[in-house]
Amino acid sequence: MLLRIILAGATGLVGRHLLQILCASPHVEAIVSVGRRAVGVAHPKLEERIGPAEQWPQLMEGGFDVACATLGTTIRDAGSQEAFFAVDHDLLLAFARAACGAGTRQFLMVSSVGAHAASRNFYLATKGKAEASVANIGFERLDIFRPGLLRGHRDGRVRLGERVAMALSPITDVLTPQVLSRYRSTPALRVAQAIHAVTGAKEPGQFVHHNDEMIQITR
Repeated sequence: MLLRIILAGATGLVGRHLLQILCASPHVEAIVSVGRRAVGVAHPKLEERIGPAEQWPQLMEGGFDVACATLGTTIRDAGSQEAFFAVDHDLLLAFARAACGAGTRQFLMVSSVGAHAASRNFYLATKGKAEASVANIGFERLDIFRPGLLRGHRDGRVRLGERVAMALSPITDVLTPQVLSRYRSTPALRVAQAIHAVTGAKEPGQFVHHNDEMIQITR
């Protein structure tokens, strides 16, 4: 069966890769990209629906088999913790609810290693709360991807700490023991490939994919 997919976050680090993969996939019939700005990609399978976040539920009308959320920002880019939470939790949740309302069976989302609603780290707590909120919506299948530090080209200014972390990641990855492999860095492309690999999977339930699982399902 050919899949109809709706995607939020197609302009991001993982989303850009995922959009290209989905467009090239013979198992995908159509892709609808919902966002606040154009993705800058033209393809016969792709339809863009652009508007402010509050209009997304209306922009998502139509039937879809799968919804993919690669949404994400940083506190610096958002401007405050409240604005960050509004994107990484509230907007994600609104997208998920609208997707479920449009008949979507499977939801796939990018989170973060260490995500936990009770974490003392605001970023990880936000990711954990987003996971818990989406898990309660009632999708037949939910896939959560928890990569470590994402490697890849980022548009715009990259923080010094991020540049240093990415530069040192080949060394820190080697020094990180196998038992802690989920905390190693991860190419954004691999995350996108892993999402594609389980898109349309039939087995119901909730599944969490860390680095090792993403490597395994993309082999």
